[in-house]
Amino acid sequence: MSTTITPPVTVPQYLPVESPRQTESLSNISDDRLRPLPPVKEFQYGNCSDEEVIRALIVTGGVIIRKAVEQHHLDQIEKDTRPELGDPLSSEKNHMSDTFSEQSKRVLGLPGKSKTYMEQVVQHPLFKAIRDELLTAHFKHWFGDKLHESHGKPQLHNTIIFSVRPGAKTQGLHRDDTISHNVCQRKTADQYTQGQDTAIGFFVAGKPATKENGATRFIPGSHLWDHMTPPDESLTVQAELERGDAFILLASAYHGASANKTTDQERLLYSCFFTKSFLRQEENPFLATDFETLMSMGYDEEMLYDIGYGIGEPYSGYCDFLPPIEYLKLKKQRAAQ
Repeated sequence: MSTTITPPVTVPQYLPVESPRQTESLSNISDDRLRPLPPVKEFQYGNCSDEEVIRALIVTGGVIIRKAVEQHHLDQIEKDTRPELGDPLSSEKNHMSDTFSEQSKRVLGLPGKSKTYMEQVVQHPLFKAIRDELLTAHFKHWFGDKLHESHGKPQLHNTIIFSVRPGAKTQGLHRDDTISHNVCQRKTADQYTQGQDTAIGFFVAGKPATKENGATRFIPGSHLWDHMTPPDESLTVQAELERGDAFILLASAYHGASANKTTDQERLLYSCFFTKSFLRQEENPFLATDFETLMSMGYDEEMLYDIGYGIGEPYSGYCDFLPPIEYLKLKKQRAAQ
């Protein structure tokens, strides 16, 4: 019997450089909350490498990217979505007050509402590079006498615009990877492995995010804590952003919205998360936006695959043994005959 062995999957390792966590020992620390907090790094978009940002993200769990999205793109996104957001200072109450403050409003299902949002936020080059590196699922499997390799690219997890109005209360600290039942293992940054996170988030400020109007707070390094270590408010740092700045967050890091203590400021945030190819998406994109609407907006196949119309290698998500996008195109062709 002949056996074909393909070369091993090569996964670049981004071990933190000059990090205090490289030499950190956990043997004498009984409580994760007693571990030293790593500094939150800031980068200027266009003046940093993907590798630099990934290293910092592995150490801290969250990084800030200055001037990530240009102003005219933010103008267009707001133009596309403000009709649904309504008055930025409205006191209208929402229907999910257990999760979000009553004084906040959200717009979801963004693929069908703003092409600019999809192109400039969801497909942001830096965010795309980071999620592809940390979330792509590399998997080897035998089929008969051949060893195959599958590389499942990340898929869109959710799309949300947050409009946090005056009076909004503090959101409880939480980990977004609870959606996928992820169980975090206690470790140091140099023990971090590619693929251990189930999702990564990208938050772009449509308006300045400050301590006063509710900037996202998170606990640096908490993505390296044990699953059962509870959060501690005294350890939080707020990600203050100017318009166009971005905050990248590992879903395993504790975070939450802060209170909007102002009387005249809206905190406007354009966000999305990506998850692994074989996990269930948080937001159902197929019901949120019908395929015909997506096609009419002129999205390319890469975007449609990211939304969820592709196959998660090797076999997840097919319809009639075809990628959903191919199935729908074929169905349309047959209907036209």
